[in-house]
Amino acid sequence: MVAYAIYAERVLGFEPCPLCMFQRVGVVLLGAVFLIAALHRPSTARGARTYGVLLLLAAAFPGYVAARHVYIQSLPFGSVPACGASLDYMLDVFPLATVIKKVLFGAGECQKIDWAFLGLSMPMWVLMSVIALAAWAAIVNLRVRVVVHAPSQ
Repeated sequence: MVAYAIYAERVLGFEPCPLCMFQRVGVVLLGAVFLIAALHRPSTARGARTYGVLLLLAAAFPGYVAARHVYIQSLPFGSVPACGASLDYMLDVFPLATVIKKVLFGAGECQKIDWAFLGLSMPMWVLMSVIALAAWAAIVNLRVRVVVHAPSQ
């Protein structure tokens, strides 16, 4: 997802809004937790469940941001406040907590839909992908593992 987002920005010329940037950060964090879990390969049910919970927590952030972005894009045109300052400027001027609050509130640039595939915007694809990854993480890591040993001959 992040590779395509960078391609869309650098090659296709789409300018990411602040919510898009937060989604990228969230997806990278989710990918990092998946990578750590895969490299560690916990051998106990407790370890797998721990990673399952960590993966669900990591999926909550990009999932929330993408859902918020989809909501903002679904509002009638003109009902979202006008574009604000750029993310770089806000990070330079405001404390991080204020920047996060302002970005999650959304602005006019977050309502614009530049790209769609099969009628769905990029934030909708991110939301569906994060939900699918979270479901997969839950199924793989949170289910009860029953090991059946074959009788020895």
